[in-house]
Amino acid sequence: MRILITGSKGFVGKNLIAELRNQGYTDLLEFDIDMDKSLLDEYTKSCDFVFHLAGVNRPENQEEFMQGNFGFTSELLDSLRKFNNKVPILISSSIQAELNNAYGQSKKAGEDLMFDYGIENNIPVFVYRLPNVFGKWCRPNYNSAVATFCNNIANNLPIQVNDPSVIMKLVYIDDVVNAFISNLKKPPTDLTKKGHFEPISPVHEIKLGGIVDLLNAFKESRTTLQVPDLDHSFTKKLYSTYLSYLPTNSFSYPLKMNTDNRGSFTEFLKSPDRGQVSINISKPGITKGNHWHHTKNEKFLVVSGNGVIRFRKIDSDKIIEYFVSGEKLEVVDIPVGYTHNIENLGTTAMVTVMWVNEVFDPSKPDTFFLEV
Repeated sequence: MRILITGSKGFVGKNLIAELRNQGYTDLLEFDIDMDKSLLDEYTKSCDFVFHLAGVNRPENQEEFMQGNFGFTSELLDSLRKFNNKVPILISSSIQAELNNAYGQSKKAGEDLMFDYGIENNIPVFVYRLPNVFGKWCRPNYNSAVATFCNNIANNLPIQVNDPSVIMKLVYIDDVVNAFISNLKKPPTDLTKKGHFEPISPVHEIKLGGIVDLLNAFKESRTTLQVPDLDHSFTKKLYSTYLSYLPTNSFSYPLKMNTDNRGSFTEFLKSPDRGQVSINISKPGITKGNHWHHTKNEKFLVVSGNGVIRFRKIDSDKIIEYFVSGEKLEVVDIPVGYTHNIENLGTTAMVTVMWVNEVFDPSKPDTFFLEV
């Protein structure tokens, strides 16, 4: 299948091409504004499907809106007509087409042109009126507030929020791309109906100020170690987007290592509803722990070295032992009501990943010293 993508170097185009390749589509005909126009004829002559994503968002003068969004669409369709190539076409439009401004008028004109072409040639045309699209590779300081905010906050640059109460309607780039690609598999009987716009979901609605609050929390999470609420679909997508704007020299960040003569203990991740993860390093011969909990429970995973985890129910003399090693990864649950410790039996440092069901609260530690 030969697939023509106009606007191939743009935000949506780059993401679409990457996913098409992931799905095994290899004969991709990429066309963008800076390419020789003769390539357009070469591609329209033999393509089997067209993703028409090219458009003008920020021209130097308003006349360029119509030239780029209507004019180039007309050129594309004329080229297809020249070769009588009646292939399905998908066009990305904008909800701005509903508005009476230069950009919206140009997008509406492009839509109408596409609808008429589909009816004229009895071919399927898929028209998408997209709200604000966000995700990786979107150009900041161009036409996306989310991209600009992600970039500036990640790079310690100022942002300007004129009205934090404005409701934003947003779609995520992966959802857009998946919707677009699904049309490659539709039967040719799905013909164009003028004024029918393809659905896109989910559409996320959130106040502009809420987006900024989330982005600032993402930035602060390197200090607080708090993981965002990734069970919330929009938060999960926004966090992925934010991380893609980190400067290349700032992918890593330090953790506070609490060290003493026994080794170290370092908090790694925290979550209000999923507890926290820490890394414990014990030197050879060192025993740590000797305490128990009422409600707090833990999981230990030794990933390097070898040792033993001992338990004793607080009202019993019987000691239970679990020998652990980085050579055989297994999780040991630490039940409540058992005093417990962990001893390094090896000759090198022992590294243990420790999860606990709640973030440590110094005012209510639920930890009571008692030798095993």
